[in-house]
Amino acid sequence: MTLADLYDRIARWENLHTEFKAWPVSPKRLAAALVAFANTDGGQLILGVAEDRSIVGVEDVDAVTRTVDNVAYNNCEPPVTIVQEVLRPEESNPVVVVNVPKGDMRPYATNEGKFYVRTSSGRRPASREELLRLFQASESMFYDETPLLRLSLTDLDLAALESYLEETGQTELGHDPERLLRSWKLLSGSHPTIAGLLLFGRRPQEHLPFAQINAARFPGTDSALEPSDRKDCRGRLLEVLEQAERFLDVHLRQPHRIEGFLPEPRPEVPKEALREAVVNAVVHRDYTVHGPIRLFVFDDRIEVHTPGKPPNTVDEEAMRAGVHVVRNPAIYTRLADAGLVTRAGTGIRRISRLVRQATGTDVGIDIRPFEVLLTLPRNASKA
Repeated sequence: MTLADLYDRIARWENLHTEFKAWPVSPKRLAAALVAFANTDGGQLILGVAEDRSIVGVEDVDAVTRTVDNVAYNNCEPPVTIVQEVLRPEESNPVVVVNVPKGDMRPYATNEGKFYVRTSSGRRPASREELLRLFQASESMFYDETPLLRLSLTDLDLAALESYLEETGQTELGHDPERLLRSWKLLSGSHPTIAGLLLFGRRPQEHLPFAQINAARFPGTDSALEPSDRKDCRGRLLEVLEQAERFLDVHLRQPHRIEGFLPEPRPEVPKEALREAVVNAVVHRDYTVHGPIRLFVFDDRIEVHTPGKPPNTVDEEAMRAGVHVVRNPAIYTRLADAGLVTRAGTGIRRISRLVRQATGTDVGIDIRPFEVLLTLPRNASKA
């Protein structure tokens, strides 16, 4: 950072990536500031600037930098990596700039066990949902294994579990349902997990109302128009997927080609690609985001809006290349046993290949701040 940068930062004042402090700063407040930057997007803690925006500097640069190093190592868990630099304005004592990168071992906490994140104007304690996302990003835990402490085993339908075992050829596992549910991370102690409720709950949406698919058919190509049909797909996950599949069957064309004596249906978008797209949304969505999956059918395309960004550093290129990061392993494994997903993690690549073969156009992937939009073109030649 240059002196010109410093003056510009002071003029713009504090934001997501900048915080000012006049020295001295207590170890407790210093640790909170470092942890907040490391948990969010990184930034600079600038020491030697007062609240009235005057540059007061620090008297003993060596003592300040040693203190900051000590707090970053001993008062942050895990230790926060920092890089310090010293600026020397002509009108004051030196200013110490503490550069804190976005941490690669998030979440970070103070030695008092407190987690903080940055906001546009300062810092605050991390919310439960933010903490879960941070743990999830570091693969310290998986959100679908979170127990729902207000619920008990009676909130699960063991008959639904029995039917699932029969359909997947695993009836030999059903002699001790409770033990099986625990080993599958669907039951934690006596409490259903999120995955357990979604897969085998009696009334999943009563407790997780956002865990559904909102399907809509829009005439034309603009979602600003009123939908001509809509369906809220609710129930256990396998029921939700069946309802979504029926909705697509109703609203997509099914032209037939005569082969021999019987007409052979040739759907405009391969059913396998549609199923994979919807199942991927259910399996890989971020369940900390309290919004439904949205499934929109337009005249020229199908859109699947999946809540949450991809986990870790997965981007569009990685998705198209088949990079496989499982966000909800308990859900994923059960749907894999039901034959709805493969364990190879090739979903997007397979969807892309099938759609290109059927329509001549590739799928679209748009990673947005709070969702991933997958667009499957419809085959205009079959209109």
